[in-house]
Amino acid sequence: MSRRLDPLVQLAAPALLVISVGVAGSFTSRATEIYFGNALVSVAIVVAIYVFVGNSGVLSFGQISFAAVGGFAAAVMTVPADVKPGVLPDAFSVIRDNSLGNLSSLALAAIVGGAYALIVGLPLMRLSGLAAGIATFAVLEITHNVLREWTKIGPGAGLLSLVPETTDLRQAVIGALVAIGLAFGYQRSRYGRQLRATREDAAAAQAVGVSVHRQRLWAFVLSGALAGLGGGLYVHLLGSLTADQLYLELTFVSLAMLVVGGMTSLLGAVVGALTISGLISFLGEAEDGIGIGFTIDLPEGSGLIVVGVLMALVLIVRPSGLTGGRELSLRLPGRRW
Repeated sequence: MSRRLDPLVQLAAPALLVISVGVAGSFTSRATEIYFGNALVSVAIVVAIYVFVGNSGVLSFGQISFAAVGGFAAAVMTVPADVKPGVLPDAFSVIRDNSLGNLSSLALAAIVGGAYALIVGLPLMRLSGLAAGIATFAVLEITHNVLREWTKIGPGAGLLSLVPETTDLRQAVIGALVAIGLAFGYQRSRYGRQLRATREDAAAAQAVGVSVHRQRLWAFVLSGALAGLGGGLYVHLLGSLTADQLYLELTFVSLAMLVVGGMTSLLGAVVGALTISGLISFLGEAEDGIGIGFTIDLPEGSGLIVVGVLMALVLIVRPSGLTGGRELSLRLPGRRW
Protein backbone atom coordinates (compact mmCIF):
# COMPACT_ATOMS: atom_id res chain seq x y z
CA MET A 1 0.00 0.00 0.00
CA SER A 2 2.76 2.44 0.95
CA ARG A 3 4.57 1.74 -2.29
CA ARG A 4 1.47 2.57 -4.33
CA LEU A 5 0.84 5.76 -2.38
CA ASP A 6 4.43 6.99 -2.51
CA PRO A 7 4.12 8.72 -5.93
CA LEU A 8 1.06 10.63 -4.71
CA VAL A 9 2.89 11.69 -1.55
CA GLN A 10 5.96 12.73 -3.52
CA LEU A 11 3.87 15.02 -5.72
CA ALA A 12 1.57 16.26 -2.95
CA ALA A 13 4.36 17.33 -0.58
CA PRO A 14 5.92 20.07 -2.77
CA ALA A 15 2.52 21.04 -4.19
CA LEU A 16 1.03 21.56 -0.73
CA LEU A 17 4.04 23.65 0.31
CA VAL A 18 3.45 25.96 -2.66
CA ILE A 19 -0.29 26.19 -2.02
CA SER A 20 0.31 26.92 1.68
CA VAL A 21 2.67 29.78 0.82
CA GLY A 22 0.12 31.19 -1.63
CA VAL A 23 -2.68 31.01 0.95
CA ALA A 24 -0.48 32.58 3.65
CA GLY A 25 0.49 35.40 1.30
CA SER A 26 -3.13 36.22 0.57
CA PHE A 27 -3.61 37.28 4.20
CA THR A 28 -0.75 39.79 4.15
CA SER A 29 -0.50 43.39 3.01
CA ARG A 30 0.32 44.25 -0.59
CA ALA A 31 3.83 45.28 0.43
CA THR A 32 4.45 41.87 2.01
CA GLU A 33 2.58 39.92 -0.65
CA ILE A 34 5.34 40.70 -3.16
CA TYR A 35 7.77 38.59 -1.10
CA PHE A 36 5.44 35.60 -1.24
CA GLY A 37 5.01 36.05 -4.99
CA ASN A 38 8.76 36.23 -5.47
CA ALA A 39 9.21 33.01 -3.46
CA LEU A 40 6.68 31.19 -5.62
CA VAL A 41 8.27 32.39 -8.86
CA SER A 42 11.62 31.26 -7.46
CA VAL A 43 10.11 27.79 -7.01
CA ALA A 44 9.26 27.67 -10.73
CA ILE A 45 12.79 28.72 -11.73
CA VAL A 46 14.59 26.39 -9.28
CA VAL A 47 12.41 23.43 -10.27
CA ALA A 48 13.34 24.16 -13.89
CA ILE A 49 17.03 23.97 -12.97
CA TYR A 50 16.41 20.77 -10.99
CA VAL A 51 14.88 19.03 -14.03
CA PHE A 52 18.27 19.04 -15.73
CA VAL A 53 20.87 19.41 -12.99
CA GLY A 54 19.18 17.15 -10.43
CA ASN A 55 18.38 14.33 -12.84
CA SER A 56 21.56 14.43 -14.93
CA GLY A 57 24.14 15.31 -12.26
CA VAL A 58 25.68 17.80 -14.71
CA LEU A 59 26.12 21.27 -13.20
CA SER A 60 24.83 23.99 -15.50
CA PHE A 61 25.24 27.73 -15.00
CA GLY A 62 23.27 28.48 -18.14
CA GLN A 63 19.67 27.73 -17.21
CA ILE A 64 19.03 31.38 -16.30
CA SER A 65 19.85 32.15 -19.95
CA PHE A 66 16.58 30.47 -20.87
CA ALA A 67 14.75 32.40 -18.15
CA ALA A 68 16.29 35.56 -19.61
CA VAL A 69 15.20 34.97 -23.22
CA GLY A 70 11.77 33.84 -22.02
CA GLY A 71 11.45 36.88 -19.78
CA PHE A 72 12.50 39.22 -22.60
CA ALA A 73 10.00 37.64 -24.98
CA ALA A 74 7.16 37.90 -22.45
CA ALA A 75 8.02 41.47 -21.50
CA VAL A 76 8.47 43.05 -24.93
CA MET A 77 5.38 41.33 -26.34
CA THR A 78 3.05 42.51 -23.57
CA VAL A 79 3.98 46.18 -23.66
CA PRO A 80 1.04 47.93 -25.40
CA ALA A 81 1.70 48.27 -29.13
CA ASP A 82 0.73 51.96 -29.20
CA VAL A 83 3.63 52.92 -26.90
CA LYS A 84 6.28 50.62 -28.36
CA PRO A 85 7.52 53.11 -30.98
CA GLY A 86 8.52 55.36 -28.09
CA VAL A 87 10.08 52.78 -25.76
CA LEU A 88 11.38 50.27 -28.34
CA PRO A 89 12.07 52.42 -31.41
CA ASP A 90 14.73 50.11 -32.88
CA ALA A 91 12.88 46.81 -32.36
CA PHE A 92 12.00 44.50 -35.22
CA SER A 93 8.61 45.35 -36.71
CA VAL A 94 7.08 42.05 -35.55
CA ILE A 95 7.89 43.08 -31.97
CA ARG A 96 7.12 46.78 -32.32
CA ASP A 97 3.78 46.41 -34.09
CA ASN A 98 2.24 43.54 -32.12
CA SER A 99 1.20 42.82 -28.55
CA LEU A 100 0.14 39.68 -26.67
CA GLY A 101 -1.99 38.98 -23.63
CA ASN A 102 -0.65 37.64 -20.38
CA LEU A 103 -1.20 33.89 -20.89
CA SER A 104 -0.03 34.03 -24.51
CA SER A 105 3.16 35.77 -23.42
CA LEU A 106 3.89 33.05 -20.83
CA ALA A 107 3.34 30.35 -23.46
CA LEU A 108 5.69 32.26 -25.77
CA ALA A 109 8.28 32.52 -22.98
CA ALA A 110 8.21 28.74 -22.49
CA ILE A 111 8.48 28.08 -26.23
CA VAL A 112 11.38 30.51 -26.68
CA GLY A 113 13.20 29.10 -23.64
CA GLY A 114 12.77 25.52 -24.85
CA ALA A 115 13.79 26.33 -28.44
CA TYR A 116 16.91 28.17 -27.28
CA ALA A 117 17.81 25.26 -25.00
CA LEU A 118 17.47 22.86 -27.94
CA ILE A 119 19.82 24.95 -30.10
CA VAL A 120 22.37 25.33 -27.32
CA GLY A 121 22.02 21.78 -26.04
CA LEU A 122 22.65 19.95 -29.31
CA PRO A 123 26.43 20.50 -29.10
CA LEU A 124 26.84 21.08 -25.35
CA MET A 125 25.08 17.97 -24.05
CA ARG A 126 28.06 15.89 -25.19
CA LEU A 127 30.11 17.55 -22.44
CA SER A 128 30.35 16.56 -18.78
CA GLY A 129 31.98 17.77 -15.58
CA LEU A 130 34.04 20.96 -15.62
CA ALA A 131 33.79 21.33 -19.40
CA ALA A 132 29.98 21.40 -19.24
CA GLY A 133 30.01 23.94 -16.40
CA ILE A 134 32.36 26.29 -18.27
CA ALA A 135 30.45 25.94 -21.53
CA THR A 136 27.08 26.68 -19.93
CA PHE A 137 28.57 29.68 -18.13
CA ALA A 138 29.78 30.90 -21.53
CA VAL A 139 26.20 30.59 -22.79
CA LEU A 140 25.03 32.74 -19.88
CA GLU A 141 27.61 35.42 -20.70
CA ILE A 142 26.84 35.40 -24.42
CA THR A 143 23.10 35.56 -23.82
CA HIS A 144 23.42 38.43 -21.36
CA ASN A 145 25.58 40.49 -23.69
CA VAL A 146 23.29 39.92 -26.68
CA LEU A 147 20.21 40.92 -24.67
CA ARG A 148 22.04 43.89 -23.17
CA GLU A 149 23.35 45.29 -26.45
CA TRP A 150 20.91 44.28 -29.20
CA THR A 151 18.15 46.86 -29.23
CA LYS A 152 16.37 45.06 -32.08
CA ILE A 153 14.91 42.60 -29.55
CA GLY A 154 14.56 44.65 -26.38
CA PRO A 155 15.55 47.76 -24.43
CA GLY A 156 19.28 46.99 -24.60
CA ALA A 157 21.11 48.33 -21.57
CA GLY A 158 18.15 50.48 -20.58
CA LEU A 159 15.05 49.86 -18.49
CA LEU A 160 11.81 48.73 -20.09
CA SER A 161 8.90 49.85 -17.96
CA LEU A 162 5.20 49.46 -18.72
CA VAL A 163 5.46 45.66 -18.46
CA PRO A 164 2.04 44.57 -17.09
CA GLU A 165 2.27 43.37 -13.47
CA THR A 166 0.10 40.33 -14.04
CA THR A 167 1.90 37.81 -11.81
CA ASP A 168 -0.24 37.93 -8.69
CA LEU A 169 -0.25 35.25 -6.00
CA ARG A 170 -2.74 33.07 -7.86
CA GLN A 171 -0.76 33.09 -11.08
CA ALA A 172 2.51 32.52 -9.21
CA VAL A 173 0.98 29.49 -7.45
CA ILE A 174 -0.34 28.09 -10.72
CA GLY A 175 3.01 28.65 -12.44
CA ALA A 176 4.90 26.91 -9.65
CA LEU A 177 2.42 24.00 -9.66
CA VAL A 178 2.76 23.62 -13.44
CA ALA A 179 6.54 23.44 -13.08
CA ILE A 180 6.26 20.92 -10.23
CA GLY A 181 3.76 18.77 -12.11
CA LEU A 182 5.85 18.62 -15.29
CA ALA A 183 9.05 17.99 -13.34
CA PHE A 184 7.39 15.18 -11.39
CA GLY A 185 5.93 13.63 -14.52
CA TYR A 186 9.32 13.73 -16.21
CA GLN A 187 11.23 12.19 -13.32
CA ARG A 188 8.68 9.36 -13.08
CA SER A 189 8.82 8.71 -16.83
CA ARG A 190 11.07 6.27 -18.65
CA TYR A 191 13.17 9.19 -19.89
CA GLY A 192 13.71 10.51 -16.38
CA ARG A 193 14.75 7.10 -15.11
CA GLN A 194 17.16 6.66 -18.00
CA LEU A 195 18.71 10.06 -17.35
CA ARG A 196 19.21 9.26 -13.66
CA ALA A 197 20.83 6.00 -14.72
CA THR A 198 23.38 8.02 -16.71
CA ARG A 199 23.93 10.18 -13.61
CA GLU A 200 24.79 7.16 -11.49
CA ASP A 201 26.93 5.32 -14.08
CA ALA A 202 27.09 6.68 -17.61
CA ALA A 203 29.14 3.76 -18.95
CA ALA A 204 26.74 1.15 -17.56
CA ALA A 205 23.74 3.08 -18.92
CA GLN A 206 25.31 3.21 -22.38
CA ALA A 207 26.05 -0.51 -22.18
CA VAL A 208 22.32 -1.27 -21.90
CA GLY A 209 21.42 1.02 -24.78
CA VAL A 210 20.72 4.40 -23.14
CA SER A 211 21.84 7.39 -25.21
CA VAL A 212 23.46 9.81 -22.76
CA HIS A 213 23.40 12.69 -25.23
CA ARG A 214 19.74 12.21 -26.17
CA GLN A 215 18.50 11.88 -22.59
CA ARG A 216 20.45 14.92 -21.43
CA LEU A 217 19.14 16.91 -24.37
CA TRP A 218 15.48 16.12 -23.62
CA ALA A 219 15.92 17.17 -20.01
CA PHE A 220 17.82 20.30 -21.09
CA VAL A 221 14.98 21.34 -23.41
CA LEU A 222 12.28 20.72 -20.78
CA SER A 223 14.38 22.62 -18.25
CA GLY A 224 14.76 25.48 -20.73
CA ALA A 225 11.01 25.65 -21.36
CA LEU A 226 10.21 25.71 -17.64
CA ALA A 227 12.94 28.30 -17.06
CA GLY A 228 11.43 30.43 -19.84
CA LEU A 229 8.06 30.19 -18.10
CA GLY A 230 9.70 31.20 -14.83
CA GLY A 231 11.37 34.15 -16.53
CA GLY A 232 8.01 35.28 -17.91
CA LEU A 233 6.42 35.07 -14.47
CA TYR A 234 9.37 36.97 -13.01
CA VAL A 235 9.22 39.99 -15.33
CA HIS A 236 5.45 40.21 -14.92
CA LEU A 237 5.97 40.18 -11.16
CA LEU A 238 8.47 43.05 -11.30
CA GLY A 239 6.61 45.09 -13.91
CA SER A 240 9.86 46.10 -15.59
CA LEU A 241 12.77 44.58 -17.50
CA THR A 242 16.53 45.03 -17.61
CA ALA A 243 19.15 42.54 -18.78
CA ASP A 244 20.80 42.55 -15.35
CA GLN A 245 17.63 41.31 -13.61
CA LEU A 246 18.13 37.92 -15.27
CA TYR A 247 21.85 37.43 -14.93
CA LEU A 248 24.53 36.57 -12.36
CA GLU A 249 22.69 37.35 -9.13
CA LEU A 250 19.66 35.29 -10.12
CA THR A 251 21.98 32.48 -11.28
CA PHE A 252 23.83 32.41 -7.95
CA VAL A 253 20.71 32.62 -5.80
CA SER A 254 18.84 29.96 -7.80
CA LEU A 255 21.74 27.49 -7.61
CA ALA A 256 22.09 28.23 -3.89
CA MET A 257 18.41 27.39 -3.42
CA LEU A 258 18.85 24.07 -5.20
CA VAL A 259 22.01 23.18 -3.23
CA VAL A 260 20.54 24.12 0.15
CA GLY A 261 17.29 22.24 -0.43
CA GLY A 262 18.82 19.14 -1.98
CA MET A 263 20.00 18.98 -5.57
CA THR A 264 18.68 15.51 -6.39
CA SER A 265 15.05 15.79 -5.29
CA LEU A 266 12.03 17.78 -6.42
CA LEU A 267 11.07 18.35 -2.79
CA GLY A 268 14.57 19.72 -2.17
CA ALA A 269 14.20 22.22 -5.01
CA VAL A 270 10.93 23.52 -3.55
CA VAL A 271 12.14 23.58 0.07
CA GLY A 272 15.37 25.33 -0.92
CA ALA A 273 13.56 27.95 -3.01
CA LEU A 274 11.08 28.79 -0.26
CA THR A 275 13.69 28.76 2.52
CA ILE A 276 16.24 30.97 0.78
CA SER A 277 13.53 33.30 -0.55
CA GLY A 278 12.26 33.83 2.98
CA LEU A 279 15.79 34.42 4.26
CA ILE A 280 16.60 36.91 1.49
CA SER A 281 13.33 38.78 2.10
CA PHE A 282 14.07 39.07 5.82
CA LEU A 283 17.67 40.18 5.22
CA GLY A 284 16.51 42.70 2.63
CA GLU A 285 14.24 44.26 5.24
CA ALA A 286 17.09 44.11 7.78
CA GLU A 287 19.32 46.09 5.41
CA ASP A 288 16.78 48.92 5.66
CA GLY A 289 16.50 48.49 9.43
CA ILE A 290 13.96 46.24 11.10
CA GLY A 291 12.79 46.02 14.69
CA ILE A 292 12.10 42.64 16.34
CA GLY A 293 12.38 43.70 19.97
CA PHE A 294 15.69 45.24 18.98
CA THR A 295 16.81 46.91 15.79
CA ILE A 296 18.68 45.01 13.07
CA ASP A 297 20.40 47.26 10.56
CA LEU A 298 22.67 45.29 8.23
CA PRO A 299 25.05 46.73 5.62
CA GLU A 300 23.90 46.75 2.01
CA GLY A 301 24.58 43.44 0.27
CA SER A 302 24.52 41.36 3.45
CA GLY A 303 21.79 39.12 2.04
CA LEU A 304 23.93 37.59 -0.68
CA ILE A 305 26.84 37.18 1.73
CA VAL A 306 24.67 35.24 4.17
CA VAL A 307 23.27 33.08 1.37
CA GLY A 308 26.81 32.33 0.17
CA VAL A 309 27.95 31.38 3.66
CA LEU A 310 24.87 29.20 4.17
CA MET A 311 25.45 27.40 0.87
CA ALA A 312 29.09 26.74 1.81
CA LEU A 313 28.04 25.39 5.22
CA VAL A 314 25.47 23.08 3.66
CA LEU A 315 28.05 21.74 1.20
CA ILE A 316 30.44 21.05 4.07
CA VAL A 317 28.07 19.74 6.74
CA ARG A 318 25.22 18.22 4.69
CA PRO A 319 26.12 17.98 0.99
CA SER A 320 22.79 16.32 0.16
CA GLY A 321 20.87 19.41 1.36
CA LEU A 322 18.10 19.92 3.89
CA THR A 323 15.99 17.10 2.44
CA GLY A 324 18.91 14.71 2.07
CA GLY A 325 18.29 14.68 -1.67
CA ARG A 326 15.22 12.47 -1.16
CA GLU A 327 11.53 12.75 -1.81
CA LEU A 328 9.01 12.35 0.99
CA SER A 329 8.12 8.67 1.43
CA LEU A 330 5.73 6.64 3.55
CA ARG A 331 8.18 3.77 3.73
CA LEU A 332 10.63 3.59 6.62
CA PRO A 333 14.35 3.54 5.71
CA GLY A 334 15.81 0.08 5.53
CA ARG A 335 12.41 -1.64 5.64
CA ARG A 336 10.77 -3.67 2.85
CA TRP A 337 7.04 -3.55 2.37
